[in-house]
Order: sequence, then structure tokens, then C-alpha cells
Amino acid sequence: MLGEVLAGSGGMSDLHDPLTEQIIGCAIEVHRRTGPGLLESVYDVCLACELEAAGLDFRREVAVPIEYKTLSVKTAFRVDFVVEERVLVELKAIETLQPVHKAQLLTYLKLTGLPTGLLINFNVPVLIEGVRRMLWRPAGSG
Repeated sequence: MLGEVLAGSGGMSDLHDPLTEQIIGCAIEVHRRTGPGLLESVYDVCLACELEAAGLDFRREVAVPIEYKTLSVKTAFRVDFVVEERVLVELKAIETLQPVHKAQLLTYLKLTGLPTGLLINFNVPVLIEGVRRMLWRPAGSG
């Protein structure tokens, strides 16, 4: 088996973690002040402001390399945020989260080696409805 995926909504679940709760709280504050309907890039800037105000260490637009056979792609893709070097945060501003978005987050977790991911869709009436948490545990890690 390659690994284990645990997924849940933004509410209380087996995936409770104070850091992800704090990040979600920052996203809720952004959503309260802006509402749905803006571009993802706007939410990105606003969330960075909230994460900074919360005193969280984060990086934005983090380049992630991949290796494919003999090919090395230094910037295969960019993740929206890496918070405290533990949580990958991917933002969306779309009508509905689709299975492909969850698959994308899982792939990002596998490639970065980060254990926890948040997928946050701001284009919802109540933000918590647009939050998904995922944990990635490589096989043999516990």
C-alpha cells in the first residue's frame, strides 16, 4: 500500500489540529469581510495578511519540483501556502469543489512530504462548507 488518506470537512473531526483550526479561523475572517465571488488571487492576498497578523510562519506560491524518470522539473507546480512547514493550503474560488481538487491536494501532499492539507473554497455562502482537510501518511509511517 502506498499510504493512507484521511479526509474530512472543516468541522470537528478526527483531523482536529490546533494549527489547521487557526488557519481556518484566518480564512473565516477573510470570508466574513469579503464574502464570496472574488478572484482566488484576492483571497490569497487577504489570507496572507491574516496569517501574518496571527503570527504564523508561512510561504506563498511555493515551487515544488518533481522527478519523472530522467527528467527533473524544478517548478512543476506551485502550492498556494505552506504554513509552519506543516500544512499545505490550496485556495479555490469556484462554484463547487470537485473530486479532482481533492486529488490535486493529495498529490501535492505526496510530492511535498507534508502531512496535512487544507483545501479552501471561498465561493460559498458559509466558508466552513468550502473547507476540506486531508492527512497523508506514507506507508510504514505509523
